[in-house]
Amino acid sequence: MLRQAIVQHRRKFGVLLHWHFGRMRRARNRYLQVMLSCLTGTIYDDPPLKVLGNDQFDPELREYGWDWPSKAHTMIGRRRMENLRALAESVIFNGVRGDFIETGVWRGGACIYMRAILEAYEVRNRVVWLADSFEGLPPPDPAAYPADKGDVFHTYTDLAVSIEHVKRNFAKYNLLDDQVMFLKGWFKDTLPSAPIERLALLRLDGDMYESTMDALRHLYDRLSPRGFVIVDDYRVVAGCREAVDDFRKLRGIDDLIEEIDGVGVFWQKTRW
Repeated sequence: MLRQAIVQHRRKFGVLLHWHFGRMRRARNRYLQVMLSCLTGTIYDDPPLKVLGNDQFDPELREYGWDWPSKAHTMIGRRRMENLRALAESVIFNGVRGDFIETGVWRGGACIYMRAILEAYEVRNRVVWLADSFEGLPPPDPAAYPADKGDVFHTYTDLAVSIEHVKRNFAKYNLLDDQVMFLKGWFKDTLPSAPIERLALLRLDGDMYESTMDALRHLYDRLSPRGFVIVDDYRVVAGCREAVDDFRKLRGIDDLIEEIDGVGVFWQKTRW
């Protein structure tokens, strides 16, 4: 009788535990889905900036990050944000050591999402790093980086978002805390001495050859095996793609490049 009672108690406890974790999982997913809709502006049909010639909200453009939102906190679209969540969850679940970083953050939306993911899983031992000039992109230096010749990204004032603005965006979601760190300045100046020991997720969104190469040169060796590199504009910005290809060739990296949405790509690092 005692043994039967113990068995029944364990079964009831198991059912209760399963119900509890299922409820937590659903709540976590709802939180992250709402965050995704808010950060991309799809929850309120946020119209795009007119700089690209269209001022009407189009859900397909926002899905793939093909417009520049007027108010939303990210321009990378839902597909690349969903990929970011999947890879962040992968390194968390698999115990891959290290922090998260984005190089080139605009209004901070992708980094806010990374911090929200850490919050949803109650991860307290990782930091989200934001590396940016917070003044827009640098003028091209074609003498040193011929691939950037004729680049005009530095002329778009909409790409210059101040560090104060980005911090306010974090604060709106109650996510501005000591797990969020800022590296203000050009990558060539800030990344070599950045106080980052180990990374699990390296997201590149610097657009230009110089910016992409600087990030890879100074951060790739800090990325843990089984960590991920995400390159936001690999398929649409020639300088960015050339920098990635040159770096991979120089370092003998043959890890498979995987597609996200026809614009961004990623690969998983398999060795030091």
